[in-house]
Amino acid sequence: MEPFCITERSLADALRGAAGKGTIRGTRFHVGRREHVYNLGQPDAHIYLVESGQVKTLTHTRDGKQCLLSIHGPGDVFGESSVLAANRTETAQAMQVTTLVQVRVAQIMNDCDPPLREALIGHMANRLLEQQQMIANLVTMDSEHRLAALLVNLGKKVGKRRDQTALIRDRITQEELAEMVGTTRSRVGYFLKRFSVAGVVHRTEDAHLCIHIAELTDYLENSSVSTGW
Repeated sequence: MEPFCITERSLADALRGAAGKGTIRGTRFHVGRREHVYNLGQPDAHIYLVESGQVKTLTHTRDGKQCLLSIHGPGDVFGESSVLAANRTETAQAMQVTTLVQVRVAQIMNDCDPPLREALIGHMANRLLEQQQMIANLVTMDSEHRLAALLVNLGKKVGKRRDQTALIRDRITQEELAEMVGTTRSRVGYFLKRFSVAGVVHRTEDAHLCIHIAELTDYLENSSVSTGW
């Protein structure tokens, strides 16, 4: 498991442990598909633990173009920017019916249990490293390799692991992948066909995306660079 996945799960476990001891109190609630958890610019002093379902965070460019930032599945924590900013810098939207636990940041910062605060700090530090890697990928990789890197990351983060494969059962559209990679939907479709021919990605009979982690990582590191950005 990647370091970021480990720290994210550590924070989730620390939140559950603190709730079990009664040192923090969370609010469990349900969000319907496409409903917003919070919106850009909205005051919100909470972090959120995904119990079931899937949530995406997104923002918009000055010309109104949507930019998908991240996808969070069961066991993931999101909304940690509320530690630093009073108002939301992104929008969080449920991709399917989702159950969340909402915890006030002040409870964590004032909690007398240091491991919980340490878990939050570790989570935020690794989130920063993840964002730095994404920026590096934008600068140093073409769109095909950015898509490969994204699929490897999604497979490790939200995929159901079996040996060296990861099955993404939740539907992620080519348009959403294109938003995360910074390219067009048609290019994503073209690259997915290339990955399929290379044997590093395939669709199951139920149309779920199955990612061969080791093979796609090798493809990412050793394949020739494509011509289109």
